[in-house]
This record gives sequence, C-alpha cells and structure tokens, in this order.
Amino acid sequence: MSEFYLVRHGQASFGAKNYDKLSELGHQQARWLGEYFTARNITFSKAFMGDMVRHRETTQGIIDGLSQPPVVTVDDGFNEFNFQNIGKSYLSLNPDSQLPENPTPADFYRLLKLAMHAWSEDLLPRNTLEESWGDFKIRVQRALHLACDQNSDKPILIVSSGGAISMIMSLVLGLDAKQVIELNMQVRNTSISHFYFNKSNTRLSSFNNIPHLDSPDRLDSITFS
Repeated sequence: MSEFYLVRHGQASFGAKNYDKLSELGHQQARWLGEYFTARNITFSKAFMGDMVRHRETTQGIIDGLSQPPVVTVDDGFNEFNFQNIGKSYLSLNPDSQLPENPTPADFYRLLKLAMHAWSEDLLPRNTLEESWGDFKIRVQRALHLACDQNSDKPILIVSSGGAISMIMSLVLGLDAKQVIELNMQVRNTSISHFYFNKSNTRLSSFNNIPHLDSPDRLDSITFS
C-alpha cells in the first residue's frame, strides 16, 4: 500500500490582526519536523498543501529540513473552514455568547465549539455562510481523493489545518460531527497523522503524533494554535 503523512500547520499568530501566518515558534516547529523526516530517512515524492499562508510557510519549513524536496501541489480543498465567518453567523443568533474584550484562547475555543456544533447541525443562516458543513466535507473529500489518486513509490506529504484534518479522520473512520469537532480541538501544531491507502481503502496508522517535539528541551514548543 502507499502511504501519506498528514501534517497540521505550525503555530499561527493567535491574537494578532492576521492569524494566517506562522509565529517564530511555528517556523521552528516546521523546520524541526523536516529534520525529523530526514533523520528517519523519510522522503516524499509529492507534497500537497492548502493555499493559506500558514500552509505555505509550514511546507517550506519542512522542505528546508528535507534532504530531497518533493514536487508541491497547492489545493485549496485542504484549506481550513472560515472560523471567523462561522463565529459571526453563530453570534448573529446568539449575541449573549460574544467574546470578552480581551479573550483568552479558552474563550475563543468555547465559542468555536458552540459555533461548529450549530454549523454541523445546519442551524446557522445559510446566507451568512461561505460554505455549509456538507460543502466543507465534500471539498476535503475531493482534495484527499486527488492527492491519493497518485502512483507513488514514496510517501506523500499533505499539509493542512485542524478542521480539515479532523474531517479526513471522519472520512477514514466514519466519525460523526460531534467526534470531528472534539478532534478539531486536539490536533497539535505540526503533528503527524500517518495513513496507508490503495485504490479501495485508506487505513489510519497513527494520529496527532509529535516525535520531533518529544524531548525535554522542546516540551514548551507543543502548541494547539
């Protein structure tokens, strides 16, 4: 069977005006991951990534640490859903759930979880959304199909975001929306999920691993944003 490594982007710039770029630590996480792949003699024939800045920067950081750079394809099917759009739609119906003036990450994730549950249950006004939950699932499924519809004697690298990664887990394991939402809150930055696949089946080997951060001097580098 062929295999692919599904990687979440490095730490983004939470709290900044532009979330969609890596923090200094996010860049370092990506470089460490590339070095880990090289140390384990893991090389990639192809790489796929979403077209968000954090996907591009993470992919480049990984490639900087690789001994052999892969051919990279950009596919916006691996993009994250627009959590700001979903949050605003949810708040239009639930104004009492507004974030405080100086929100913490916990405040943000509380709102995100509420909004995602409403989104997945089609409770948000369709005319306020960029895409429905069903649309999101279909585009991620399409992107995964295109990435895996490749003849490759080496692993494939896919760089994406927590929501899309959780949706891929749903597609592979048959998870329901509630399970997808819970997984979305747990996916760590630059974590690796490893899969085997052929034309008829995709199998999960491991989920959300961070071996490149598993040392005493890097424990503070484990992040979720």
